[in-house]
Amino acid sequence: MRSRGTGRVFRRSYRAKDGTLLLARTWSLEWYDRRRGVKVRESTGLRRQSEAEALLRKRLGDRDVGRPSGPQVERTTFVELLQLVEDDYIVNARDSLVRLRQSLAHLREHFTGLRAVEITEERLAVYTRTRIAEGAANGTVNRELAALKRAFRLGERLQRVARRPYIAMLKEASPRKGFFEPAELEALLVHLPESVRAVVEVAYITGWRVKSEILTRQWKHIDFVNGWLRLEPGETKNGDGRMFPLTPWLRSVLERERRRTETLERETGQIIPWVFHRAGEGIRYFRRCWMAACKATGLAQPHRRKDGRLVWLPTRIPHDFRRTAVRNLERAGVPRSAAMAMVGHKTEAIYRRYAIADERMLREGATRLAAFIEPSRRPRAKGSGPVSGPVATLGGRKLVAWDGIEPPTRGFSVRCSTN
Repeated sequence: MRSRGTGRVFRRSYRAKDGTLLLARTWSLEWYDRRRGVKVRESTGLRRQSEAEALLRKRLGDRDVGRPSGPQVERTTFVELLQLVEDDYIVNARDSLVRLRQSLAHLREHFTGLRAVEITEERLAVYTRTRIAEGAANGTVNRELAALKRAFRLGERLQRVARRPYIAMLKEASPRKGFFEPAELEALLVHLPESVRAVVEVAYITGWRVKSEILTRQWKHIDFVNGWLRLEPGETKNGDGRMFPLTPWLRSVLERERRRTETLERETGQIIPWVFHRAGEGIRYFRRCWMAACKATGLAQPHRRKDGRLVWLPTRIPHDFRRTAVRNLERAGVPRSAAMAMVGHKTEAIYRRYAIADERMLREGATRLAAFIEPSRRPRAKGSGPVSGPVATLGGRKLVAWDGIEPPTRGFSVRCSTN
């Protein structure tokens, strides 16, 4: 007699065409799912009763520990998991949705057609090796694996998967160290169109993100009277608002754009809300003119693609202005709390990733160190040793205070004497 709540294994019955009652060759399970409050019946496809009973014990064990189990979990497909993470980004209005879809496209090429339970650690290792062989950087592969990890985490939260496979991340290269020196900036501005020139100057001064925080500015975000450039709450990556004081250079750039905009409004009769625009239309991208300007100023290098074509890739990207602004704030001695608020870094850990010391900063640090310690150096008499200071007598022996770097004994040492 089976105990209550232990489920049962059985063979389904059916009638043949002649009306004879027959039993199925395969065994089925019946057990109660307390989490959902329903009775579960599933066909195992197994012909041995012992194997069906072992599967029933596994189902009951998963149920008792709260682990999702059953045919609905095993039928969850990889494509359904990816849809979960994409919907999550859309609902939460994540700015990185475009980048996520790029990662999901590579994942679909390798895992479409598989169920979630079939994505094992071995398959993930094969995927990683394949992507590296295709020329993808470790950071790119990590972004794709992170999207897959997020998909499994959401599936686990919604009871769609029983377990998450271990997803090993690759070691990434050190953070970029690209900076713009003043001479490089001036050379780059010469080769940029007037509409993009102001964008680059504002990015150099403020360190704000170009696509989401500078190109989206409208005239309502600029307070010329009180001297502020504003980002409203919800417009930044971390959701907090931000204000940047109008420095003389920043004010001159924005006033120049205002004069250009007013002239165009009088000529066309339209109202232009955008601070940075091309003929009244807000700027969305400027990749082509950026690459052309980098090539003209020597900030690009040739690269041969797999198809044999020779292309020029810029060695500087617009996001390097963010690192440059942080470095300028560090050089200017701006307090870190104020610098973080101006640039938009919420934690010191992220701020330190951008506050990279270059060769000039290291030389400046060495110069300041020398200016501090050099005046304190005392000339030492020729032939004098490291032992100096007041002499004391203890038990007929002469003791002297030790002022060397690392004394052999604490406090005093014995001075040898021939007397």
